[in-house]
Amino acid sequence: MTTDEILFGVGLTFVLAVGSQIVASRMRVPALIILLPAGFVAGALTDDIHPDKLLGPAFQPLVSLAVALILYESGLGLDPRKLRGRPRRTVVSLIVTGVSLSWVCTTLFAGPVLGMSTQAALMLGAILVVSGPTVVGPLLDFVRPVDRLQRILSWEGSLVDPVGGTLGALVYAGVLNNTHSGVGKRVLQFAISVGIGLAGAVVGTALLWLLLARLRLSDVLATSAQLATVIAVAAACDMVRDDSGLIAAIVMGLAVGYLPGFDLPAERPFSETLLKLIIGLLFVSISSTVTPASVWHVLPPTLGLVAVLVLVARPLAAWLATLGAGMSRGERCFLAWMAPRGIVAAASASTFTVGLVAAGVGGASKILPVTFLVIAATVTLYGLSATPVARRLGVTRPTSARPLLVGGEPWAIDLGRALHSAGLEVLVWASSDEQRERIRKAGLELAPGELLAAATGRDARLEGINSVLLLTDEDDFNALASTVLRRSGSIPVYRLGPGGNRESEVVAPQGDGDTLLHPELTRPAVSQRYAQGARIVARRFDGPVPHDDDLLFLVRSGGRLTPANGVGAATPQPDDVAVVLGPAPDSPAVPQESAGPGHG
Repeated sequence: MTTDEILFGVGLTFVLAVGSQIVASRMRVPALIILLPAGFVAGALTDDIHPDKLLGPAFQPLVSLAVALILYESGLGLDPRKLRGRPRRTVVSLIVTGVSLSWVCTTLFAGPVLGMSTQAALMLGAILVVSGPTVVGPLLDFVRPVDRLQRILSWEGSLVDPVGGTLGALVYAGVLNNTHSGVGKRVLQFAISVGIGLAGAVVGTALLWLLLARLRLSDVLATSAQLATVIAVAAACDMVRDDSGLIAAIVMGLAVGYLPGFDLPAERPFSETLLKLIIGLLFVSISSTVTPASVWHVLPPTLGLVAVLVLVARPLAAWLATLGAGMSRGERCFLAWMAPRGIVAAASASTFTVGLVAAGVGGASKILPVTFLVIAATVTLYGLSATPVARRLGVTRPTSARPLLVGGEPWAIDLGRALHSAGLEVLVWASSDEQRERIRKAGLELAPGELLAAATGRDARLEGINSVLLLTDEDDFNALASTVLRRSGSIPVYRLGPGGNRESEVVAPQGDGDTLLHPELTRPAVSQRYAQGARIVARRFDGPVPHDDDLLFLVRSGGRLTPANGVGAATPQPDDVAVVLGPAPDSPAVPQESAGPGHG
């Protein structure tokens, strides 16, 4: 290829990878629904985008290392403390039964219907056992299922990838070597791969502990150190044993995310941006290698294979895995309707097909186009149907607002109780042990972990948080947190106005974010009125809020939370619940200008 052709191919790949994700976000559909056809069409129109021409033999190792980075990031977001008891057993059972049934069903179907040899059918079955966080995660974000389903599916999608990748590598080696070893020997080979991956994970975790916990690198250097360590460890493991680097990567992610001593920021914009770019590049590149001619003649039987996987293998696996799990019928049915294929299946098919075709394995040339079609069909099917199916089964989170209240002052807890009595699911975060114990005694749900993790990113999505109320007795903290949270997340952030006449200010008192209440009703004024006996209650009014009450929030019909920010008149409607701060009993109104510091 000429220099101009290489530049055109690389530029087009990046444009399609990013552009497809932008289009998908605007259409509110999973990115894979756009990425796969974009790469397929581009590959049909020009050869300049084909990765085998752009990168040559380096493409397959780069794909493996890229998948290792994806699994490491996925492992960081999985907290073993949140998966205990029956859900943990369900995840293990889903992986065991799901992998076994998918492999068997695919192998039995691919031989006679797709016209593959036994070796190629076994290889295809091993490839299609995986799911993956790159497809399951975005789908769950759209669907917002109940907490138990979200955690089970997130764990299954992340853990099944290294299992399936290792299985694929073992089958691939067995097919090329034409070995017919028994089950015991294959189990031993699998155990060796797992052992190498775990050993690599131990070394990698130790290196990361040294770099992150001991050297205390800056955020930028810490991210670079993680990327370099994961790539180096995954590469070393793959050199010893194919695809054992995937096991090392996800175990390293789990260790860094769970073990004490690692102080990772809740938001990692550089690594998250890089991973989104990697996912886009991988899907565009791999799908561009699939030709229309190779797809057309396998399309009808592949759709039959998709029907077997969707209607037979997955439902049977979900039914077996959830026996005695204490799950409702709707939850079990939704588990049976969620098994899309993703990047690891595409990467494995792209990697293994070349060697099998070169070895003359019958039907090996069909593996990549069949895998491409299965990924496209399952992602489209589940992506378009998962939300209505979840709603029909009654397993989605409530559509009502779920605010995160930050602060453990008595009046803030009283506000949380009032919002809860108005029908909202309230989550409360506080820093001190005394405040957290006070929140527990009030019967409110306590947000775990650090504030930034609870209010933004993966934890906020898992908990269904859709607004943040900053109510601590430190105005500087509220202003600073408002600025950070608004820049880190996409949910509304509200706070009370600061008190005036302060001798020193850490940050500008106005900060970022919307201010609750009228400007003259500041946080010290609310705290002082509460100390004088005023209480926060939820009430229904037939007309305007009484003059002696100050409106804090309106809970609209359907659970929509509307803060009273002093902009325009807020009048309760017939179905609304007003959350108000009443007057202090038998005491004159407190002059807002001279309100003293908050009462602790």
